[in-house]
Amino acid sequence: MTFFNNNYANNECLGVVLAGGLSSRMGQDKAKLLRNNTDMLNFSKQLLIDSGISNIVVSGDQYDIPDKIKQSGPVGGIYSVLSNFPQAKALLILPVDLPFMTTKALANLRLKGELSQKATYFEGHSIPLYLPNNSYVELFLSTVFSSSVRVNITKPTAKTTNKSGPSIKALLQQVPHHAIQCHDNKALFNTNTPEQWQQAMKQF
Repeated sequence: MTFFNNNYANNECLGVVLAGGLSSRMGQDKAKLLRNNTDMLNFSKQLLIDSGISNIVVSGDQYDIPDKIKQSGPVGGIYSVLSNFPQAKALLILPVDLPFMTTKALANLRLKGELSQKATYFEGHSIPLYLPNNSYVELFLSTVFSSSVRVNITKPTAKTTNKSGPSIKALLQQVPHHAIQCHDNKALFNTNTPEQWQQAMKQF
């Protein structure tokens, strides 16, 4: 179930769960991993809801917003979401592999982002990310995903067999941004491998 209201106001912050990765290191879809009795996709959606987001979409070919440009990484997912919701005020972006993320941390991230009107993230971690939808973001995305470079993005080279496209860090370098402290370091523990997931499961 996607938590989306058809009466969504374009000036609201839109919650985005990034679930479009190949999960190649994990060996299975990270969105379907069970955290206690809840899969990580629904756990992530609930975090966004509890942090004050009314409408949420899931980025990924199997979900609400398929990638417009295949294998283009998380920035490609952001591009696809904004292509569908060009008037969104901002995005609160949460990857699907943070089993210890908290409502408090996400709500604080959003608050600091709204107050500063800058892309806002936690020190040392480019996502989760509060991303205002402004001309800086539009210019970066339109430049990177223009037709002249699409061939390179959709046809990965031998060095980028899993995905291509720009990084979140590359995006942040081109937009007004700032980092804030996360007072709960455990919240930023991400699970990309079976070993990391097993480590997390022992603490649930």
